[in-house]
Amino acid sequence: MTPTLTATILTESQWRARAAVHESRVRRWTDPHQERAARGEKHPVLDFLFTYYAFRPAWLRRWHPGPDLALAGDGAREFLRWPEYRETPAGVAVDPAALPAHRREFVAWLRAMLAAMQTRPAFFGCFGLHEWAMVYRQTPDEVRHNAWPLRFAPAELARVVESLPITCTHFDAFRFFTAPARPLNKHQPTRADTAQLEQRGCLHANMDLYKWAFKLAPFAPAELIADCFALARDIREVDMRASPYDLQRLGFAPIAIETAAGRAEYEAQQREFSTRGEPLRTRLVALCDRLLAG
Repeated sequence: MTPTLTATILTESQWRARAAVHESRVRRWTDPHQERAARGEKHPVLDFLFTYYAFRPAWLRRWHPGPDLALAGDGAREFLRWPEYRETPAGVAVDPAALPAHRREFVAWLRAMLAAMQTRPAFFGCFGLHEWAMVYRQTPDEVRHNAWPLRFAPAELARVVESLPITCTHFDAFRFFTAPARPLNKHQPTRADTAQLEQRGCLHANMDLYKWAFKLAPFAPAELIADCFALARDIREVDMRASPYDLQRLGFAPIAIETAAGRAEYEAQQREFSTRGEPLRTRLVALCDRLLAG
């Protein structure tokens, strides 16, 4: 494993300190979720990050150093239980050469998509209407989060949807549109054209940076995964505040995208998230490059 010859070597006290800082950071998110789950409580905003994104809290708490860091000390051998790690003269390290062929294909696809997004113009005119399209023309029993009230009666909600342009480019949002809402969308995204449609202004595309980071584990540094989770958490809050649900009992004031002021507020948040996502996307591209180099 030639790359470890130039790896930065962390003493056991150094890497254990980093692992402890990481775990303390993410437990602010994982502990409340697990406590709610133990009580049988569901949270329509924050549970999404642990249910839709199938990365377990225990996995989020787990620290991995990423490539080019070698872990010294006898305790580092605990990492050898993962097949991607090797014991080298510099210490225990994750080995990019251990990336299987099928994962290498995924990394190449991901790298190409993320790099294309960096050059593709961002679009900020969707105003979060995807959440409205997910409940358009549904009965109360069909609404996904029907334990929580909607801010409008069905007829008024439909009027809002029909009065504004729906321009969703994100397949994993579009696939949850109701059947009557799909023809209203300017785009008809499919899984196959994800790489061609994803763009930096999309809240869900920036939220998905978390998904791409954890899909690269254990090669991805835990700090990068946590940074992407932090962004995804903030985006999810805005996403649901701009939805037609009334979540004020949870402390989430609505962003009234049915008004000009609300749409301006949403766009401002969208632009901020796009800016915050850029360095994370750059770090993911660099990680992909490192893994593809072997």
